[in-house]
Amino acid sequence: MCGIIGIVGKEQVADRLVDGLRRMEYRGYDSAGVCTLDEGQLVRRRAPGKLENLVRELARHPAPGQVGIAHTRWATHGAPTAANAHPHATDELALVHNGIIENFRQLRDALTARGRRFESETDTEVVAHLVSELIEGGASPQEAVQQALPQLRGAFALAIAFRQHPDMLIGARLGSPLVVGYGEGETYLGSDALALAPLTQKICYLDEGDWVIVTRAGSQIFDKDNKPVAREVTTSGASAAAIEKGNYRHFMQKEIFEQPTVVAQTLHSYIRQLDQSVALPAFDFDLSGINRVTIVACGTSFYAGMVAKYWFEQFARLPVDIDVASEFRYRDPVLEPGGLAIFISQSGETADTLAALRHCKAAGQTIAVVVNVPTSSMAREADLLLPTHAGPEIGVASTKAFTCQLAVLAALASHMAVKRGRMDRAEEAEVVRHLLEAPASLNAALAHDDEIAAMAHLIAPARDVLYLGRGPDYPLALEGALKLKEISYIHAEGYASGEMKHGPIALIDEAVPVIVLAPSGPLFEKTVSNMQEVRARGGKIVLISDREGLDEAGEGCLATIEMPKVHPLIAPLVYAVPVQLLAYHVACVKGTDVDQPRNLAKSVTVE
Repeated sequence: MCGIIGIVGKEQVADRLVDGLRRMEYRGYDSAGVCTLDEGQLVRRRAPGKLENLVRELARHPAPGQVGIAHTRWATHGAPTAANAHPHATDELALVHNGIIENFRQLRDALTARGRRFESETDTEVVAHLVSELIEGGASPQEAVQQALPQLRGAFALAIAFRQHPDMLIGARLGSPLVVGYGEGETYLGSDALALAPLTQKICYLDEGDWVIVTRAGSQIFDKDNKPVAREVTTSGASAAAIEKGNYRHFMQKEIFEQPTVVAQTLHSYIRQLDQSVALPAFDFDLSGINRVTIVACGTSFYAGMVAKYWFEQFARLPVDIDVASEFRYRDPVLEPGGLAIFISQSGETADTLAALRHCKAAGQTIAVVVNVPTSSMAREADLLLPTHAGPEIGVASTKAFTCQLAVLAALASHMAVKRGRMDRAEEAEVVRHLLEAPASLNAALAHDDEIAAMAHLIAPARDVLYLGRGPDYPLALEGALKLKEISYIHAEGYASGEMKHGPIALIDEAVPVIVLAPSGPLFEKTVSNMQEVRARGGKIVLISDREGLDEAGEGCLATIEMPKVHPLIAPLVYAVPVQLLAYHVACVKGTDVDQPRNLAKSVTVE
């Protein structure tokens, strides 16, 4: 997910633009650039790699000016080089873009045939030439943008600076978020409120298809039909301090340790402690009439949905389908009337998930959204908004957003069970009691951080690692493998424990650590049997269980990690902690970039 910031200011903007980019580093990027307007000239500075490379470039070659745009790029079309870095420029304008222009080849061919010369391999540069061509033909910037936008297919958030109009920026969005911020004699554009947090708390979110003219005096917003519109100005609540690491080595480490607090915050917004019941935000449809649930998500959020499938079927006795968002629309799913479609996303802007949401909405499904950004595109299009309260998550590998998603989904599943008559008041109170135990249990799990760090060197040399779990611990095995892959670059796979004998057991030898998630309980003996199959073939086992489980099956393991004894309902939240910490400490041993792993973006806003 690229990052955009623009400032129409009353003082020099280059340093503030870079600071805004720094606040969006969590999105993931592989190049960065700035363009300012100075005495009728476009002053452009770009650099591949980390933001510090751009800072050094600006130190050597400053970019003066009180108006400017800046960008962190995550490569889609074209390698992460200086030539492909944004902003892209012509003689008339400079432009930054988040998203993807799907018809860029046709546009580029047509522009090239008309004599336009391109300097990059990117899809974005066609927009710069398209708008410039219209301006050179006599159109004003506003007219040029108005005529160019309908020619673009795909997803975009754009910020454009014009050489001959040094007191103005134009922004536009379709499928990618863009925020307008309002200051004292200054106005801003940004990909999110966090980028603008040090500058202003007064923001408005552009709606789908909106475009905006930004000046020092404020903004003028137009909808997709080019009609002037007013969008609500709100207080963002985004804190500049929220992106500080404090005493932690990495944002990911900080966010792992924030989980007891943010899970408690999330649960308290869904639980009425006075009568030990679950209460959802207001909505105007009847949950008791829901006959089927469809869950759609990507990556870590998909694994949260897999856990929720167990809960919905166990508690509410509802059939559940679950799909990865990138596949969902293309298999042409059967969506019957009376269904509830649940979409899970940290950012609320993930392109695949948002497209799936709109597909379900068009098919008459009721839409519920579990999201960490309550002003996001998904949130605004939902029938039932179920916000998590994780706060900004800066580390690219999701941690606290995942456990907060689980907390919300557990609450929703139990509430639907009550509404469907599958859970009585006493049973609901019992579920609430266990949910309220989760923050303390998360704290107890975090208390084993030192011992996990101490055994990370046993895993770090491995080329392959397997994770095993049964029931709701199977999605946790998948999530543990994903975390290890994401930040340590070790190949890892998660399997349902009973599936080992159906093929994956062929991979087992003394060089392959096997991480087993096995809280004591009804499925424990089955999992221990699968462990014995691994041990008989020389596999090195790391057993994650409670004291009872470790006493029964921990002997002979490469290492053990003790977890508190918890109710099965909250076990997925608690067992997320050791797999997160293990991945984190292994990555630290290997010396990788924990918060910004290679090739990854925080949110994927292109399909």
